[in-house]
Amino acid sequence: MASEITPEGVTVISVHGYLDDDTSPALSEALTAAASDNGCSRTVLDLSMVKFADSSALHTLLAGQETHETTGTVMILAGPLQAAVNRLFEVTSTGPVFRWADTVQQGMTC
Repeated sequence: MASEITPEGVTVISVHGYLDDDTSPALSEALTAAASDNGCSRTVLDLSMVKFADSSALHTLLAGQETHETTGTVMILAGPLQAAVNRLFEVTSTGPVFRWADTVQQGMTC
């Protein structure tokens, strides 16, 4: 997982591999830090390289969304999503809870 702040003042968090019980705590910390950074108005979470995500990942994303809403920071999930990750949002009907972008670049401007 990597996190950077762009010159435009957008926090981009890139997640790779598996997003599960082992990796969700690191994502939670990154999302909390991004939401509390007063210099950034939005966080783009790049999920395009995530191969698998489970319910602990979904819980982390929902908590991150709530934290972002509380601080007035926009959180955008960016793809394209791999089939297994897309399926998590379909099965749980949680897709509409989040703002989405087809790419990180689109997420930075939408």
